[in-house]
Amino acid sequence: FVLTMSAVGGLVVILSLLLRPTLGYFLLLLSSCFIPFSGPGGINASMIVVILMVFLWGVDMFIVKRRFGFVHSNPVRPTFYFMVVCVAAFLMGQILWYVTAIQAPLDTQLGGFAIYFFSLAALVLTANIVKDVRWLKWIVWFFIFLGALYVLGRAINSVGIDEIYQKGFIANSMFWVWLVAMLLGQLIFNQTLSRSIRILLLAILIVVFYVAAIINYDWKSGWVPPLMVVAVLLALRFRKLAFLSTPFLLIGFVNLLQNQIASESYSWETRLDAWRIVLEASLVNPILGLGFANYYWYVTLFNIRGYYINFVSHSQYVDLIAQTGFVGLICFIWIMIEMGRLSWSLMHNLKDGFSRGYAFSVFAGLIGTVAAAFLVDWVLPFAYNIGLNGFRASILPWIFFGGLIAIEQHSLTKS
Repeated sequence: FVLTMSAVGGLVVILSLLLRPTLGYFLLLLSSCFIPFSGPGGINASMIVVILMVFLWGVDMFIVKRRFGFVHSNPVRPTFYFMVVCVAAFLMGQILWYVTAIQAPLDTQLGGFAIYFFSLAALVLTANIVKDVRWLKWIVWFFIFLGALYVLGRAINSVGIDEIYQKGFIANSMFWVWLVAMLLGQLIFNQTLSRSIRILLLAILIVVFYVAAIINYDWKSGWVPPLMVVAVLLALRFRKLAFLSTPFLLIGFVNLLQNQIASESYSWETRLDAWRIVLEASLVNPILGLGFANYYWYVTLFNIRGYYINFVSHSQYVDLIAQTGFVGLICFIWIMIEMGRLSWSLMHNLKDGFSRGYAFSVFAGLIGTVAAAFLVDWVLPFAYNIGLNGFRASILPWIFFGGLIAIEQHSLTKS
C-alpha cells in the first residue's frame, strides 16, 4: 500500500512539474527545510528534486516540444563552460595521480560531481523556465516566510525547531546570506511595499541578526557574510554617507579581522598549512585538478604539523583548484563577475519595484557569497566536509542567480 501510494504521489508530482515546472521551487524549498531523507552516498530530497527538475526540463525540450534552445545572457556561457570542466575533472579523477595513495570511492566522487554539476544546471534551468516574474516573486516571499519561521522559533527558544528544520539548510552560510539579502533588498529598494510590510521585514531582519550574531556568535559564517550584505546594500542606498564613512568602516573591518584572527590563531594557522599542502598536491594536474573528493586521500602523503592524516582545505577557492583545476576556478570567478555586472546593470535600469529590489539583493548576496566561500566551502560543498547535506542551502545562490537572468529576459521582451 505504501509503495502504491508513493508511486501515485510521485506520478502526480512529475505530471505537475511537467505542466508547471516552477512549482518545483516550492517543492525544493520544502524538501530542503523539512524532509530528512538521506539515501545512498548521502543524496537527499533537495538534490533529488533538482535532478528531477533538470531531467523533466530536458524531456520537455527534447521530446515534447522538440525545440532545443537556451536564453542568451552573459553569465550562461561560463556556466556551460564550467559544466563541461566538471565532466572533464570527473574523468581526470579516475586517474590515480599518486600511486602510493588511494582514491575516493566512486560514489563519493559522483556525489561531489553532482553537487557542482547540478548547482550550475539549476542556474541555467531557472533562467530558462521562469517566464513570469510573478513566479519568482512568490518563490522569494516563500523563502523569506520559511526563514522567518525558523529565526522566530530560535529567538523564542521554541522546543524542537532545530529538529523540524534540517541542519543542512539552516547550518549553511548561504541560508543566512540570502535571507538577509532578499529581506533588506526588498525593504530598501522595493518602493511598492506598504509601510506595514516594511516594518514587518525590518522586524524579521532584526530577529535574524539576533539569532545569527548574538545567539550563534561563535559561528562566524552565520553573521559575518550577512553583515557584509547589509553594508553593501546600505552603501548603495546612502552612497554619499558611505563614501564619507569608508575610512572608518575600513578601520573597523581591519580591527574586527585582526581580533578574529587573534582569537582563533591556531585555526587560521592550520588552515594556511592545509591550503599550502592541498595546492601542492594539486600541482600534478593544475589545469583540471585531481577530480572530485580525491585530494582528501592524497594529502595523507604530506606532512601537516607532524601528522599524515586526511583533512579538508576549508576554502571554496582551494577546493575549486584541487577538484577542477585552475580552469574550474577561472570559470567560477567568471560566473561571479558576469553576475555582478548583470545585477549592477539591472539595478540601475529596472523600474518594477520587486525586480529592482531583487537585482540589488543579488548584487549584495553575490558579495556575501564570495566572502563566505573564503571561509568554508559553503557555495559548492566538498563531499567530505559540508557534503551533500549542505546542498540543501548551497543551491540557493544558483537559483537566485538564474532568477536574475530570468528578470533580464523579461525586461528585454518588454522593451
